Amino acid sequence: MSKSRIARISLLLAAIGLNAAPAFIGTAHAQEKDKAAAAAAEAAKQDTVRPDLFKLVDPAVIKPLMDAKNYAEVESRIKQGEALPTLSAYESFVLNRLRVALGSATNNQPMMTAGLAAVIESGKLSDKERGDFIQALATTYYNNKDYANAIVWFNRYAKESGDAAKNRQHVLRSYYFNNDFATAKAELQKDLAAKQQSNTAPSMEELQLLANIGAKSKDPATYLVAMENLVKYYPTDDYWLDLLSRTQGKATYSTRFALDVFRLEKAAVSKMAPEEYTEMAELALLAGFPTEAKKAMDAGYAQGVLGTGPNADKHRKVRDQANRQAADDTKNIASGEASAKKSKDGTGLVNLGYAYVTMEQFDKGIDLIQQGIAKGGLKNAEDAKLRLGVSYALAGKKDEAIKTLETVTGTDGRNDLARYWILWVNRPATAAK
Repeated sequence: MSKSRIARISLLLAAIGLNAAPAFIGTAHAQEKDKAAAAAAEAAKQDTVRPDLFKLVDPAVIKPLMDAKNYAEVESRIKQGEALPTLSAYESFVLNRLRVALGSATNNQPMMTAGLAAVIESGKLSDKERGDFIQALATTYYNNKDYANAIVWFNRYAKESGDAAKNRQHVLRSYYFNNDFATAKAELQKDLAAKQQSNTAPSMEELQLLANIGAKSKDPATYLVAMENLVKYYPTDDYWLDLLSRTQGKATYSTRFALDVFRLEKAAVSKMAPEEYTEMAELALLAGFPTEAKKAMDAGYAQGVLGTGPNADKHRKVRDQANRQAADDTKNIASGEASAKKSKDGTGLVNLGYAYVTMEQFDKGIDLIQQGIAKGGLKNAEDAKLRLGVSYALAGKKDEAIKTLETVTGTDGRNDLARYWILWVNRPATAAK
């Protein structure tokens, strides 16, 4: 028997008061009339068991039997007690308490749950005791994977105790494990809405449950909402990678944002896959941002994932190309400013500005991007706004980044990326890289 199982049994035995002796009507010599009358009146107030039953369930006898694991003898005594004629309510109550203890000790779940239910309905418990027994019964059903009954008894505990929060997560999980995903989702969304209203962060467990509900019920929208909130409140590399992967999997996603996805991934996670560093570098070279390519390769080498293995030669070639072009770009970038400003549209200014951003000359780069957007004539003006928002984010200009990114529109992945950059900008301090 596991230690946790033993611990649960110990708690349950304590709760049911195995060592508490039932009141017993014994024989007594006749006493003076007034004392006898007083004693009789007092006895009438008490719940009692007959001598024949007491001999069977006397704690002084039962406890050694339980300690010796002589469960067959204890069960025999319960059956003998049940066979007595015309059991009183209290006598049935005593036998059911003993049945709970025996069922728990022997892992006889039907015996234990039947005993618990009978004790709860006996009317012999205080409010606190009844609450303890209801909690024990609900937990027993839950541990036995009888989730339908667990829901019934957890909800009854909430109603009678007034404490709905205590078992709320067990109720939600019971709906989930019982494959009632619709109810689990609806109930969980109520809780999340209430927390949002009170400006309280949802727990990681709640969001993980919502993600599982979305996955099990084949509801990608619900899954994405859960992942976005996990990234918002409890960011990890795995959550970020899952979120970005799911975004790229949308039917409306445009592959032209592949480099933009890598940019966010590089900022958000501690380590990328080796092929992602090289692919990001190659895409950056094609886009005309060799310094960005160099930084991607430098990061991969610094992480120890590039320069080794069967692709080491490819890594070296991409790094050499990035280094060479980055050096040329740094040397000649200023010469492109005049021609960009003379251009009929702002595309050149936007690209030149972002090149400066990759060199960490943020103020100059941001100014040029703004000039390019103002000049107009852009093929994808929303792309330029995304680039500007990302530049503010990388520059550490949080307010400007959020203000810009909130205006980015599009259903092809651009709006998703803008929202996710806002999540990165607002990341918890402990998640900052």
